[in-house]
Amino acid sequence: MEYDVNSSLSVLIVDDQKSMRSIIRQLLSQENIRNVADAADGQAALDLLNGHDITPPDVIICDLYMDGMDGMEFVNYLRRHKDQTPVLLLTGEKDSFILDVVQQAGAVKVLRKPISAPDLAHEIHEAIGISD
Repeated sequence: MEYDVNSSLSVLIVDDQKSMRSIIRQLLSQENIRNVADAADGQAALDLLNGHDITPPDVIICDLYMDGMDGMEFVNYLRRHKDQTPVLLLTGEKDSFILDVVQQAGAVKVLRKPISAPDLAHEIHEAIGISD
């Protein structure tokens, strides 16, 4: 029986749209990634991470534009506080300058919406150093 690496992954979704968090959760579930927590903005995610109420995530999937603390501020905060958890920014933004700035701030990769379940799983694997 082959070991399913996805079943052991822990993911945190940060997005201000409940429907988007649900869609991402469904995509992850299709790839057998079921240890998933979510937060409605960057501050709520930090509260979760600092409260130790969740398994420390292997990867964080974060929206760029959110009310409260947005994705850019969230990534900046993590990196300033030496948290090296890989962050994948999932956005509909098309402006390459903005996307470059986000990567320079510390996002591992910027992913474009919409994304398929297999592509999302591949990007997660790449972000945490697992070869497909």
